[in-house]
Amino acid sequence: MTGPQHEPSGAPTTGPDEESGTSREPAERHTDVGVGPWEGPWPEGDHWDPELLGEGDRRNVVDAYRYWRHEAIVADLDARRHDFHVAVENWGHDFNIGSVIRTANAMGAKAFHIVGRRRWNRRGAMVTDRYQHEHHHPDAASLAEWARAEGLTLVGIDNLPGSLPLETFDLPRRCVLVFGQEGPGLSEAMRAECAVVLHIEQFGSTRSINAGAAAAIAMHAWVRRHVFGQGARAPG
Repeated sequence: MTGPQHEPSGAPTTGPDEESGTSREPAERHTDVGVGPWEGPWPEGDHWDPELLGEGDRRNVVDAYRYWRHEAIVADLDARRHDFHVAVENWGHDFNIGSVIRTANAMGAKAFHIVGRRRWNRRGAMVTDRYQHEHHHPDAASLAEWARAEGLTLVGIDNLPGSLPLETFDLPRRCVLVFGQEGPGLSEAMRAECAVVLHIEQFGSTRSINAGAAAAIAMHAWVRRHVFGQGARAPG
């Protein structure tokens, strides 16, 4: 499959439905995004969407899923999702959460978990949350209880005193990568529930990395380890 489609400059963004808090498609569609109506005889198969075949597919999906029904895409993804989950603490409606969830989609996470407030800022997700499985937990303890029942290890990502470098840590296959909010990072309660807290090595002057960027690095570290077999090694 090809990589994710890049939205052109000026393309409409998606935001939360103010009543339901769920993602919605852009009200206006630009004809230079995606593909137009299917040309020639329509293909056969239950996964094709007649409306998209007739009107065009402007969604933010890879080319392999063009003209597919939403339910068919989710089912196909379910057959090959990876063994890691992503959890994000949501206490202050952090705008970075959407970016984390979009990356979770791109990296094939099993599911994503919102800890704290149920409503979260979906704008940065660009509707990719609709193709994933969402879980909500009111606090760190409830996430930890769920993870133990599922046999999953909570792995916190934050540059805290005593944290270990992500680059040389052998990430477990079955785990939940846990991220805090932009600014305060992981809450004290969440730190206590994590089996380990890892940090990303930095070499510049800034004290921290943007939460969305840090999440992308951590998820890709899991992919390198368990999809490409690139084991973690200490320098030298």
